[in-house]
Amino acid sequence: MDCIFCKIANGEIPSTKVYEDETVLAFKDINPQAPVHVVIIPKEHINCALDINENNSIAVAHIFEVISKLGRELGLENGFRVINNCGEDGGQTVKHLHFHILGGEKLSEKII
Repeated sequence: MDCIFCKIANGEIPSTKVYEDETVLAFKDINPQAPVHVVIIPKEHINCALDINENNSIAVAHIFEVISKLGRELGLENGFRVINNCGEDGGQTVKHLHFHILGGEKLSEKII
């Protein structure tokens, strides 16, 4: 499989890690759209939100626990945005489930 996020999770491609455990990896986005822009992925390859099921939903729930933890650790107490793009029409460019955490400033309402 030629998945860039799987390669990052496996350590084949370097990243600036923000958090890692046995289930998830969070790293700084290489093209930040806000002062804080972190990408969080399950280490297990899941294509997109359409592929979340009873066998992998525990990893997805854990991602949101980590998002909460990172929100505090990254100083985002005033709020932040979590974005997931699913499929071509949703703007997903890397076919590995991932969530963007954006914050560190008041975000425009135009970014949904």
